[in-house]
Amino acid sequence: MDTFPDLGSMTDQELKDLIQQMTEEEIEISYRRRILHGKIDILRAELVNRLRKKHEGGHDVISGSDVEKLTDILSGRVPSPDGE
Repeated sequence: MDTFPDLGSMTDQELKDLIQQMTEEEIEISYRRRILHGKIDILRAELVNRLRKKHEGGHDVISGSDVEKLTDILSGRVPSPDGE
């Protein structure tokens, strides 16, 4: 991560330029975020469609091992991601 500049030592023009640069960067990041959200929505919709087809075909959507894992998580019997 970039360090924040010493604002007191910057000229008015340097501040304006930095504001413009960061505004442009924020616009790019926001655009990328919207694209990613769209892709995530498409992927989730595909997953829902597949699960719906499995369910309609008589297959279990959630297996017994899935229920067991959920039970362990909800009862606090699962180690934390950092291994503690």
